[in-house]
Amino acid sequence: MTTHDAQMLKGVLALLLLSLLAREDNYGYGIVTALRESGFSDLAEGTVYPALNRLEAAGHVESYLQRSDSGPARKYYRTTAAGHAELTARQRAWTDLVTAVATTTSARGN
Repeated sequence: MTTHDAQMLKGVLALLLLSLLAREDNYGYGIVTALRESGFSDLAEGTVYPALNRLEAAGHVESYLQRSDSGPARKYYRTTAAGHAELTARQRAWTDLVTAVATTTSARGN
């Protein structure tokens, strides 16, 4: 099982959430499951829900209730227009960061 640095994960969690929600609307536990299946097996549910709330408060995602065949309605999330713009900005920032880290570490012979 891979363990990710909690601070690094916290720094990219919004990028991950916006990326997933740009592909398709999803509910909280579905998002957690998708992230775990993508290699973030150590991700706690208690980390995702507050991040979704922050994204919603910022206007980057919006939520709606959808009936479920297996129980009560689920709260689904979808990316807003502002969220798509934020995703583009975060993807660019991530690429710049990865490039800078790779340049720095390769320059030292690591």
